[in-house]
Amino acid sequence: MPTRTRRSPFWRILALVFFCSITGFGAIIFSRSPSNSRPWAVDHARLPEIVFADSLVRIANIRSFRYRSTDDFDPRYDTRTYDLSKLRTAWFVLTPFSRAWRGPAHSFVSFGFEDSTYLAVSIEARREADESYGILRGLGRNFELIYVVGDEEDLIGRRAAFGEFDVYLYPIRTTPERARAVLTELLRRADRLASQPEFYNTFSNNCTSNLVAAINQVVPRRIPGGLKLVFPGYADEVARSLGLIDSTHSLDATRERYRINERARAAIGTGEFSAAIRRLE
Repeated sequence: MPTRTRRSPFWRILALVFFCSITGFGAIIFSRSPSNSRPWAVDHARLPEIVFADSLVRIANIRSFRYRSTDDFDPRYDTRTYDLSKLRTAWFVLTPFSRAWRGPAHSFVSFGFEDSTYLAVSIEARREADESYGILRGLGRNFELIYVVGDEEDLIGRRAAFGEFDVYLYPIRTTPERARAVLTELLRRADRLASQPEFYNTFSNNCTSNLVAAINQVVPRRIPGGLKLVFPGYADEVARSLGLIDSTHSLDATRERYRINERARAAIGTGEFSAAIRRLE
């Protein structure tokens, strides 16, 4: 008869320790509950407060920080009322985190009104005061989700004028009615997070997935799912293939045309930031 190979006690103990460690880690992770009451980083300290009244929307805690560098800034929040019937344009902002591979990135949107004012909405991982964002940490219920509503000199300027990566600002091909519906959907979702906090997730509940959900809520199945949407750095390529942004030039030429870093550096503090970053050379 063949003899059975007996596992040594060492390997049994090692397997048991590994199983218990994984089980314990999972129990800790999944026992966490999302909260809006934590010692937040300064730039994530306040949630927007939103009140709708017919075509008007009043927003408190609009972030309007003024930066001298990414870490040197004057915190400031505003309260403003917008007439959604006067919304005219929508813009897509994309910041890849690498020049070698466009996978990891941050994307958000900005909306233009007929008086040449703009309102940006950036969906982010909400950090505590002692935390730094990490792609892998974003998988483990380590960050809550936050919709930052702010002006462009804050949300775009910080990244384009002082950040280390390229920033692209693409005009979106859409109607004012659809742009208005998408902004309304984003603001309603931001308002819900104040009473129903959620965890951010790098893959399933991030900047791009929330934008796609808002657009598809307005125009069902407008943006299909796919591997490139898991990697937000390719979002401009997807949008271009769907006719949502300029496709008259090559992809590389389109990216170069709408890269705004130099324009943003020159426009910071001039009072004409939004107009300057839209001047095509």
